[in-house]
Amino acid sequence: MNAILDSANMTPAPDTLIGLRHLLRAAHQNEDLRPLGAELINHLQSRPDDANALMDLSLVLQLIGDHALAMTMQAEALQARQLYHLPTLRNGEARLRVLAIMVSGDLMANTPLECLLGNSDVALDALYVTPENPLPQAVPEHDVLFIAVGESDRTQPVLEHLRALAAIWPRPVLNQPDRLQQLSRDRAAALLASAPGVCMPPTLRVDRQVLASIASGQAAISSVLGEGAFPIIVRPLGSHAGKGLEKIGDAAELAGYLAQTDEPAFYVSYFIDYRNDDGQFRKYRLVLIEGRAYVCHVGISEHWMIHYLNAGMAESAAKRDEEAAIMRDFDGTFALRHKDALALIQERLGLDYVGLDCAETPDGALLVFEADTAMVVHDIDPVDLFPYKQPQMHKIFAAFRTMLINASQAHADRVDAHDAAAIDG
Repeated sequence: MNAILDSANMTPAPDTLIGLRHLLRAAHQNEDLRPLGAELINHLQSRPDDANALMDLSLVLQLIGDHALAMTMQAEALQARQLYHLPTLRNGEARLRVLAIMVSGDLMANTPLECLLGNSDVALDALYVTPENPLPQAVPEHDVLFIAVGESDRTQPVLEHLRALAAIWPRPVLNQPDRLQQLSRDRAAALLASAPGVCMPPTLRVDRQVLASIASGQAAISSVLGEGAFPIIVRPLGSHAGKGLEKIGDAAELAGYLAQTDEPAFYVSYFIDYRNDDGQFRKYRLVLIEGRAYVCHVGISEHWMIHYLNAGMAESAAKRDEEAAIMRDFDGTFALRHKDALALIQERLGLDYVGLDCAETPDGALLVFEADTAMVVHDIDPVDLFPYKQPQMHKIFAAFRTMLINASQAHADRVDAHDAAAIDG
């Protein structure tokens, strides 16, 4: 295993990345990224081997909606180089060195560590692996290894490969691969459904043919969901950010849904009406860091499918005031009400860092929609509209940094204890 820590031939190129955090901030502020994309393309005419520029171009293309070309650029970047030094250091002096294992894919493929560690004293290297390009023999020196690969059908083989390596890795490993493998929507629901205080309806993988038989009346929805009934929630396997997600009220609506997509398989669950007394839906994004819950945002909307960007938060001072109050009082209200449920979620998921999209049911249970490590957690909202978010997000970033330091220190203490025992022996 000593060869794994040999940094020979793994030094990143001197050119630097613009990186996800800066590009995401620009996109969030409605800056036109197309001129930057053109500039990167022009640069690559003379420097086609500049992997950093290729990776930045891939990010720009994703943010402006050209997914296919973005993945082509990313593939070219990863063919040129697997290792990237991400722009996180505030002043160039590193308190800690983190190596993140990542996988190719879109913005939902990996834990966006750059957003959590930007402008800090943590140096971050990202090493991309795939089944075709596994972990190299030499990796850069580091204090902590973080498995940033998000769970999906495509990444399950990668996580399976990393399981054996994580067991013998000579540095502390955060977010163990075997625990990440349990985050698929169906497995997470099976893990959490029976936890007292948690409401997470069964989520099942269903082939198109089965849904078609229900839509035609040849089978009942209970044949899939057991006691569940319409309305149901349907989404294609592997979809995120609400793509292809619909609430289906009956068999006729299901037939119409299937007519608009050629996807071969879907996740199916039954719908839980989580409206409050005022008729509004409230969706909370939390992160669990070393088991402690932190709130990242609260989307408030009249529509059941809430995405923070379309919930009208920027347009409503009343919604922002409510979100600010929730953040201010979170530890003594939401987190306290669901203390036992959150502890059980942490125990069953067993991850050092994980995000939860959740809500509260009318009877007071914690309704969990999704558990994932690839949720974007950031501080890029306009400060003039969301002044209360900066302290909250920096609290999260500080907790994440502390988690890394704790892991490194615990490892150092174990090594010292082992060495002392060897001397005494």
